[in-house]
Amino acid sequence: MADAHASAADQRVTPLAVLFDFDGVLVDSRTAIVRCIEHGLRENGVPVPSASELEGWIGPPLIDKFARLAGPERAEACLASYRERYVHSSLLETTVVPGALDALAVVAARVPVAVATSKPRAFAEPLCERLGLAPHLQAITGPELDAPEEIKAVTVTRALAALGLEPGADAPLVGDRRHDAEAAHANGIRCVGVLWGIGDEAELRAAGADPIVASPADLPAALQLVRGSDPLTVVLRGFAGRTRLLRRPRCRR
Repeated sequence: MADAHASAADQRVTPLAVLFDFDGVLVDSRTAIVRCIEHGLRENGVPVPSASELEGWIGPPLIDKFARLAGPERAEACLASYRERYVHSSLLETTVVPGALDALAVVAARVPVAVATSKPRAFAEPLCERLGLAPHLQAITGPELDAPEEIKAVTVTRALAALGLEPGADAPLVGDRRHDAEAAHANGIRCVGVLWGIGDEAELRAAGADPIVASPADLPAALQLVRGSDPLTVVLRGFAGRTRLLRRPRCRR
């Protein structure tokens, strides 16, 4: 029986490409984003919630956050103030998630990789360059500065197109929030959820992410790009310090 399971695992199809969300998945941008949200609110006379509350807003388009926090009539002004600070501070206050660059390199060595982020492309590209992510990416897709309301499903469609693919292609999205899973499913692709970002396991399970991964070291195997015995997987797990199990939601019928 064990041999049968191993044989089935060996025959799993390698995806055509992989898409990555950015904030929370590849980079830890909580400090940069929260401080800039605070700045955007203060500059426009809006009460500032606690930092822990603001962290929960990371992920979906910022214009929606500001509309909720400041009201629709002040949302654009808050966004402008946010960007005024973020264009400089993001380069100093954003770091790579430990182990994420190593995992990205392994994935990119096997299939084309693109970033699909709700962060404006004008901000995402310099960060990818500065943090050493860009050499592993064939495309960096995010809304243009004049399209702050672009939903994640549209961004994912454009990321697929940048890799020469269409919705429904075998190109999973790696994400940490509910809206990542929803955008993936809207494009007919899978979402692999990660637990080191902003969203928690309950959020990802409810949104249908599958599998759910606890460590960047486990991503290549979760994406069916390597097996546990692959030397690169062993190296990654050595970096992480210990092997972690993938947590899959139970099948829903």
